[in-house]
Amino acid sequence: MVTPSTYSSNSVDVQSVTKTYQSRIGEIVAVGDVSFAIGKGEFLALVGPSGCGKTTLLNIVAGLTSPSSGTVQVMGQAVTRPVTEVGIVFQDPLLLAWRSVLKNVLLQVEVRKLGAAEEYDARARDLLKRVGLAGFEESLPRELSGGMKQRVSICRALVHDPPLLLMDEPFGALDAMTRDQMKLDLQNIMQLQSKSIAFVTHSITEAVFLADRVAVMSPRPGEIQEIVEIDIDRPRRLEIEETRKFNEIVGYIRRLFEEMGIFSDHLTELPDSSGG
Repeated sequence: MVTPSTYSSNSVDVQSVTKTYQSRIGEIVAVGDVSFAIGKGEFLALVGPSGCGKTTLLNIVAGLTSPSSGTVQVMGQAVTRPVTEVGIVFQDPLLLAWRSVLKNVLLQVEVRKLGAAEEYDARARDLLKRVGLAGFEESLPRELSGGMKQRVSICRALVHDPPLLLMDEPFGALDAMTRDQMKLDLQNIMQLQSKSIAFVTHSITEAVFLADRVAVMSPRPGEIQEIVEIDIDRPRRLEIEETRKFNEIVGYIRRLFEEMGIFSDHLTELPDSSGG
């Protein structure tokens, strides 16, 4: 069952969207008849197996890819071309090696031709401070850890103050401890700025920790099987993952995937090596 957003207004409305591709082996349906909404200020996580169309959906919302059928609206406007009122964070930080941290953040301003970079300098520095990068403004990407680079990319996506943030597995390449810190950093940004967020991840626990609702997607052709409400108070601390309520929600989502055949136990009985 797909539940509608309970928020008063929607930042994103996706209605009956499908996406097909032509390949050498014929037509491939990447996304099949998907509908969902993201309320203003809501965090929606999209969780599903590889190849189920999560990234394709994100690109359709951003206007980077056109749907084969169906409609998408962002901030009440039909999406027919790349949407400017969004910030996008990819799994790879995609920083320019020759630019400093601060200048990488301000690249967003230059590309969008929003005015003189100096006008956004204070906001860029404030964002870097909020994610623990004060003092690294003049550092080059090669001088940063993976987590620090991803923090820079998040600041770059937010520097022009977009109402909608699209995040495509932004923590996927990070180690477990760095991912935990990034979850806290992102939650901190959420509390300080009212943003609608669509967040793609393979991690059920990551989705439950961060999101207001989790959209559970099926294997290709990707469809939303259910949208699960995460009724856990904010702010959330890492120790919440040890609680019964948190693990019940994670277990429920995992069972949905088990019912779709995503998880299976391939362990078979080992041959008798005793010679008997």
